Amino acid sequence: MIRRALVCLLTFGLVACATPPQSPSPSPQAVSEPATPPATATPAETSVEAVPVSAPVDLAPVPFETARANFVRDTAAKYGIEAHYIESVLAQAQFRDDIVSLMSRPAERVKPWSEYRPNFITAARIDGGRAFMARHQAALQRVERQYGVPAEVIVAIVGVETSYGGFTGRHRVIDALYTLGFRYPRSGNPERAAYEHRREQFFRDELAQLFALGHEENLDITALTGSYAGAMGLGQFMPSSYREFAVDGNGDGRRDLFDSFDDVFASVANYFRKKGGERGGWVPGGAVVARAELQPGFEEFNPETWTPDYTLADLARRGYRPLEPVAPDATATLVSLEGSAGKQYWLGFQNYYAITRYNNSKMYAMAVYQLSQAIAGKEIPPA
Repeated sequence: MIRRALVCLLTFGLVACATPPQSPSPSPQAVSEPATPPATATPAETSVEAVPVSAPVDLAPVPFETARANFVRDTAAKYGIEAHYIESVLAQAQFRDDIVSLMSRPAERVKPWSEYRPNFITAARIDGGRAFMARHQAALQRVERQYGVPAEVIVAIVGVETSYGGFTGRHRVIDALYTLGFRYPRSGNPERAAYEHRREQFFRDELAQLFALGHEENLDITALTGSYAGAMGLGQFMPSSYREFAVDGNGDGRRDLFDSFDDVFASVANYFRKKGGERGGWVPGGAVVARAELQPGFEEFNPETWTPDYTLADLARRGYRPLEPVAPDATATLVSLEGSAGKQYWLGFQNYYAITRYNNSKMYAMAVYQLSQAIAGKEIPPA
C-alpha cells in the first residue's frame, strides 16, 4: 500500500489499500477488522509517475437505470453469468455516502520523504515483520525459491498494505464498487471531468470483474470486505488483479487471498514477476536501488515515469554518479527524495520499477524496499 483523497488509488491493477494501524497487530494471524478503525498510516500519495492520457471519451450523462441495465446485460454476456443472479446481488448492494466522502477528500500536501518514511518504517513494524516472517518461514522460502522474489519483500508488502493481516478493510467490496462504479464523485471541474468519468468506468469494470471472480472462485461476493476502493485480502488485490495474478499456493484448488498465507505469498510474488507489461516485472537476484550523487553544476533530473530506461552513461551526462558498485550495463531511473539532511538521489533499477507496479508512487516503493531490508536485518540509511 501505503494522500487521503486517493489513498492508494494509484495503480489500475492494485488500486487501493486498507488503512493499517501505525504498528502491527499483536496477532498477525488475525484478519478480522478492529471494532474501530486504527490510526491512519496509509501508503499516501507520493509523487506518482505521469500516466498517458486516454483517448477522448463521451462524457454525456447516462441515466442510472440505463447504465445499470447495460451493466447487467454486458456482464452476463461477457462472463457467462445469469442476468437474474447479477440483479439479485445488485439488489443487496448499497450506495454508501461515506465511500463517496472518502473518495472526495481533497488531497493533503505531498509529504517529503523525511516525514513519509517514519509512518511505515517503525520499530514496531520491523519487529512485527520479523516475527511474521519467522512464523511463516517455510512457506515464504518455498515462494522465494519458486518466484525469485525475496521473502522480506513479500512480507514488507503485507506489512505496509494490511499490517501483516491485522487490518484488511471494513467496507463491503460490493458496496464500494457499486458506489464508485455508478456514483463516482464529481468535482464539477471541467478539467477533471474526463478523469472522473474514466475512474467511474474503471470501478464499474472492477464490479463486473468481482462477479466473474465470485463465479470462478465460488465466493459469496456480498460477504467480502476490503478497502473503500474495493481492494481486498492481505495483499489488497482489486478483483481484476485477483483474477489475473492470484495463484493457488497450497494446491487445494482455490485461490484464497483472505485466509491462506500460502496463496497470499505466492500471489504477491506472482504479481511482482508478471505485472509490468512489455517492460517486465521482478528480476530474480537483481538490484533494487543504489545511492547516487549529483555533481556540482548540473540541474536536477526528474523523470516522468519510473521506467528504468537510462544507462549509466545517460545519467552521467546529467551529472549523476552512483555511490556504490553498479553493474556497468545496468539501466535505471532517477529517484529524488527530500531527506532530513537534504536531497537524496537514488538509481532505481528494474526491481524498483516492479515495486512501483504495486503502487506507482516513488516513496511507496522506497518505503517497501527499505522496510524489507530492515526486516532482513540489514542497515538502512536515515530518512
